[in-house]
Amino acid sequence: MNSMKLQNTLKVACGLLAAVLVTYLVGAAFISQGNLGALAGMGFEVTLPQRLAAIFHDISQMYDLFLPLVAIGLLVGFGVAAGIIHFAPHLQLLGYVSAGFLSMIALHLILKALLGLSGIAPTRELIGLLAQGLAGAVGGYVFHKVVSRKLKQESSLVHHAHQDKQS
Repeated sequence: MNSMKLQNTLKVACGLLAAVLVTYLVGAAFISQGNLGALAGMGFEVTLPQRLAAIFHDISQMYDLFLPLVAIGLLVGFGVAAGIIHFAPHLQLLGYVSAGFLSMIALHLILKALLGLSGIAPTRELIGLLAQGLAGAVGGYVFHKVVSRKLKQESSLVHHAHQDKQS
């Protein structure tokens, strides 16, 4: 594998890792708040420390099932987006943000279709499903920023190398 392909592979891998982690963290936080919102809707008082404790609990306890699902969903979504973006590179930001959003929505809808129920209670309501989509969109934005930052650095290096050769 040549150096440029290796750099490109590492760039995409770092972007995917960052996007998965951010999507997982935001998604788990939204799940916590959705569950606590249901309790508050039943008349229970939910304090800020309880909300923060719930977020920490969900982040630390959902990684074994939810994190791999997020990773698979974003991997597929960003792969499809990359294929489309290849033909319309000016749509890279919109493409990856949309792919993240749609990947998380699709993940929960597919799980419901396969299992016959929503395994994550807040996604039973439209607002909870959209919140998961928003988590994916944030992940898509992070993916775009990591990938495009490295692309700008590479193109800057190529530009400087080209100027050095002309001097």
